[in-house]
Amino acid sequence: MPVITDVTVVVPAHDEGDLLPACLEALTVAAAAVALPVEVIVVLDSCRDSSASVVPPRFRTLRVEERCVGAARRAGFAAASAGASPTTWFATTGADSTVPPEWLVTHVAAAHDGADAYVGTITPDGFDGWPPGTGARFARNYEPRTGHRHIHGANLGVRADAYAAVGGFRTLSAHEDVDLVARLENAARPIVWGAHAPVRTSTRRAGRAAEGFAAYLRGLAERTPEETG
Repeated sequence: MPVITDVTVVVPAHDEGDLLPACLEALTVAAAAVALPVEVIVVLDSCRDSSASVVPPRFRTLRVEERCVGAARRAGFAAASAGASPTTWFATTGADSTVPPEWLVTHVAAAHDGADAYVGTITPDGFDGWPPGTGARFARNYEPRTGHRHIHGANLGVRADAYAAVGGFRTLSAHEDVDLVARLENAARPIVWGAHAPVRTSTRRAGRAAEGFAAYLRGLAERTPEETG
């Protein structure tokens, strides 16, 4: 299998002016750690805040009016696909997330070992302001280990040709990441379910996707002890 020669990272953002700078700073560090050209595309989706103004000039921006995370991710990789090849690695994270320094190194290493996709884990950034027990409930329901079966758009990568072969992200308002991974699995593409480079993700109560991580945490917060075991 050809080695990876370049990387494109897509970051969908809807009114993320407060959290986007930390996300992009973390991506700058992660890009410097991998000895490959890295392009970061920030997809500004229906932004009405300061998101556009906080993106440094070294990052590429794309404006869409979709208000749909699946459509935003799809648009970002469509913009990158003209210059992509079988040796290009596509990765994506969230504007409310900060990747660790070894994030892209971990993805590329998996690709060089034969993976067509890398599905990684996340680390919540804390549960201040949540009902007591929410963090413990999350921990009981989450297994951050190699071989896990969690899927997060905040920590996902795929070889460009595999991405194209299954049709890429669909224009879904939620779970576009789960949908893409399911199609990769159905196509028998080799996937690494890794836990070596978890991405720190916001635990804010009001997320940007109606059925995203914030909604999942709210569901945990509302469960009774009997429901969570």
